[in-house]
This record gives sequence, structure tokens and C-alpha cells, in this order.
Amino acid sequence: MEDHDTGAGAPEVGVSRASPPSGGPSPSAGRPRQAGPQSGNGQAGDAQHQRGKARKRRKRRCGRKVFARDDSPLATAAAVGAPASVGPAAPAPVPLPSAPQPRPEQPMHRPPMQELPVFAALDLGTNNCRLLVAVPQRHGQFRVIDAFSRIVRLGEGLTANGHLSQAAMDRAVEALKICGDKLRNRKIRKARLIATEACRTADNGVEFLQRVEREAGLKLEIIDRQTEARLAVSGCGSLVERDTQGVVLFDIGGGSSEIALIDLTGQRSPRLANHIVSWTSLPVGVVSLAERFGGRTVTREIFAAMVEDVAVRLKSFDGRDRLSHVLASPKFHLLGTSGTVTTLAGVHLDLERYDRRRVDGLWMDRDSVDRMVEKLVGWDFQQRCANPCIGADRADLVLAGCAILEAIRAVWPSERLRVADRGLREGILSELMADDGVWRNSGRGRA
Repeated sequence: MEDHDTGAGAPEVGVSRASPPSGGPSPSAGRPRQAGPQSGNGQAGDAQHQRGKARKRRKRRCGRKVFARDDSPLATAAAVGAPASVGPAAPAPVPLPSAPQPRPEQPMHRPPMQELPVFAALDLGTNNCRLLVAVPQRHGQFRVIDAFSRIVRLGEGLTANGHLSQAAMDRAVEALKICGDKLRNRKIRKARLIATEACRTADNGVEFLQRVEREAGLKLEIIDRQTEARLAVSGCGSLVERDTQGVVLFDIGGGSSEIALIDLTGQRSPRLANHIVSWTSLPVGVVSLAERFGGRTVTREIFAAMVEDVAVRLKSFDGRDRLSHVLASPKFHLLGTSGTVTTLAGVHLDLERYDRRRVDGLWMDRDSVDRMVEKLVGWDFQQRCANPCIGADRADLVLAGCAILEAIRAVWPSERLRVADRGLREGILSELMADDGVWRNSGRGRA
């Protein structure tokens, strides 16, 4: 099961090079001229008569038939690729020494002036296993050179049983083996490999990560919820515009949902995470909520119950009012980074196939979000499966995500929602590169 996430299948950011035209020279280039009849003393005609019995050789040149006698100047010239000459033959020139030319299938590449350092970020969540490998570009930006994303549902059954199932662990290990191969095939300067809610709460989470280290050769760290919220904010810094006064950023995950309140009314720091004034991590995500209420058949009553479940959890969030002074401002907005909001955006755009380039950074107004949620609640399971931006892998989870979104919108109403197809991995890469100093001395990101 492949995820339509970020990183998988997205084009690299950078300069696009146009491919040189294929094939050789144009048909008219290098074409030998056809000899016309000679006049004068008739010597040419006698010579031609004497050679009349010579065998003709049929050739094809540039798409047209050319007939040349084996011993004619034209035939000799054609054989060596030079134009026919009239008069006595010139001495053969002595070839000058030259450097060997590369074969067409092995073009010569100039080595880079200075090799860019490579960084990697891996996020093993409750629902997805995701990897990004990137090199720094100009200040604050990077270019993805490799990516991997797969839905593994590591947290399947965790809510009911309290531990990771054997089948779920097997799926995750297989995906992590692919990630391990990708990392070992590159010279990585720095990497951070994290695990989140499923491994945090499962009673066998630590034992599972020990198995990952044995079988996939990867050592993952379980991060706490505060770190998870900070990384989500760090990954979305470039989507918050300069004149913004306040943002509620939320990341609806598989087993938990992180919410960060960001106050930008003061002097702005280069790191968006420095402006977090309050945060919370709800122990509920699309997988855990769908398992408790059902994900395949969701009536309007069930959907309303899911929204109320999340709303009760938000009421206990003490710092929920820390942005009350900017909520009414047009320079306040919501910023969502998760499969839920990217799916809504894809349905809103009526995409025939999910396209990250059109979704990441998209603005949706309040009415558009209302219409999309209403549309999905009205669809049955098969209709959700049939939508190319949902598919069978998300059809039983998307309404749980919409319920969490609706509860968030009720607490922090906003006229605008910005969609981010990015998150923890991008935050990890940004922090790794900043801490390593790759942007300190050069605007192009060279170390």
C-alpha cells in the first residue's frame, strides 16, 4: 500500500534542464552533391563507358536512394564520409592527436565544485512510514533527492489491545528495510529517525524498535509529544506569510493530533517554532478514532459523536485562549498538515490524480471546507474508495480526520485554512541543516 504523500513521487525543486535534441545532423548536412554530366573533350564520358560494367552499389542516405559506382569519386567519398574531389588525389593528411571522445550513452559530466552534504529524516507514525533525503539549497530551503512513503498501519488494533500486532510490525519492518537500503546507498552527513504515538503508547513499542534495529539496521528514537509538535511547526515555516499575526497549526496523525498556537504579533524570529505560545497533543488520531466509532459505515449521527469526542478533549486544553487577541483579525488563519487536509484539498480541486504541487500551500476558505466535509460525510464507503485522492487505503479513515478537523475549527474559527503537504520530516531536515550551519556562510546552502 503506497501513500500519496509528499514526498513520494514529488518532483525535485531546482533548475529544470532542457534535454538536447536527439539524433544526428539534419538531413541536408553533409549530403554529397550529385555529379552532373560533363562537357568538353568527352574524356569523362569515355572513362564512364570503360567503367560501365562496374557493379553498382545501392545505398540509402538521409531517407533517399543514392546510386554510386564502387570506383567513382562519389562512392569513395561516401565510404570515408568526405565530399568528392575533382583532380589529382591529395596526400593523406597526418591526423593530429586528440582527446578520446566519450560515448553517446556515457555523457561526460563535470564534477561539482563542492559536493553538497546529504541529510535524511524518517518518520514512523501510527499509519505511515515516511523517508526524505535532501540536500541544502539557498537559505532555509532544500531539494529532495530521494523519498519513500508507505501506509503500514502500525497502530492497527492498538486502541483495543494496548500493543502492536504481529502483522502490523511485519508491515512496518518491511517498509523500514527499504528505507535502510536507501540510506546505506548514500553518504549521509546527518540523519534523524523518529517514531511517534504508536511506539510511545504500545507496551511492546521498545521491543519492536529493537527488532527494527536487528532486521532493518535502523536505530529509531521515540520522541515526546512536545518535540512532535515543534517539528511539525518547523516543517511549515515557509507557508506562513510575513504579515501573518497568528496561526493555529494542527497535525492530525494516526494515533495523536498535535496543535500549536503561534503568536507572530511581535518581532519575528527566523524559526517559526520560537513563536509557539501554547501547544497540546490529543491522544486521538484517525486510526484510533475510526477504530472506536467505525470507519466504513459512518452515519451523520456517528460523525457528530466523533466530533463531540474530540471537542471534549479540547475543552481541557488550558492554553486554548492564548491567541484570542488575533482570532478576529484577517491576518489569522489555520494551517493543517496531515492526510486529512491534503485529501480535502484534492477533492476540492477535483483532481483525477493526487498532485502535491497543486495541493501544498493551497488556500481554502471557510465555505469550501464546509462543502468538502459535507460531501465526504454524504458519501458511502465505496464512493470514498472510488475517489482518486482517497482510495481504499484511506476510505475508512478520512471521516475520522474530518471529525477532528471540525472540532478544531469550532474552537478556532477562521475564514481561511492553508493546506500543507509537509510535516515532521521537513521539520527534521530544517533543524538538522540549521544546526549543522549549512546556511550560515552561503545563500546557496553549500557547507
